[in-house]
Amino acid sequence: MIRLFTALEIPDEIAARLIGLQRGLEDARWIEPEDFHITLRFIGDVPEDVADEIDLALGQIPFKPFELSLEGVGAFGGAEPHAIYAGVKPNETLNILQGRHESAMRRAGLKPEPRKFMPHVTLARLRHVDPAEVYSFIAANNLFATPTFEVNRFVLYSARSSVGGGPYVAERTYPTN
Repeated sequence: MIRLFTALEIPDEIAARLIGLQRGLEDARWIEPEDFHITLRFIGDVPEDVADEIDLALGQIPFKPFELSLEGVGAFGGAEPHAIYAGVKPNETLNILQGRHESAMRRAGLKPEPRKFMPHVTLARLRHVDPAEVYSFIAANNLFATPTFEVNRFVLYSARSSVGGGPYVAERTYPTN
């Protein structure tokens, strides 16, 4: 079995800006910059033969280069936040690409993803962090924004079966066509 997901890479100059946000919460487990990404589709644990089918399906996804930028910060978990993220500025081309990933995974025999697509870059995982501190952090950083960057490929990553999953390994890249 192999744990997989598809994602967009974060360029180094954008990662440097994200690193600048990684301070101010003592008990946060900050994500390593090389593990920054925007998940398109979490796949989960699959047998190797299914991974081959997934690779074939992903290779058939058409897409052209497009521009993307990050803006704002937020938290997942409501009253008990468990992760802090940088948001992605709304982008219809990104939504179309994600929809194509969902369709490709269904063609490969996977069940539909039940969660609504919420593009983001995870900055930290949280355990036992005071929610008031988290929401103070968000308020202090809510004007965060990056310049646009070009997306010209997506990646099939593997992850460990552990909390946080990293470090991630790029198994295959799929350039624009």
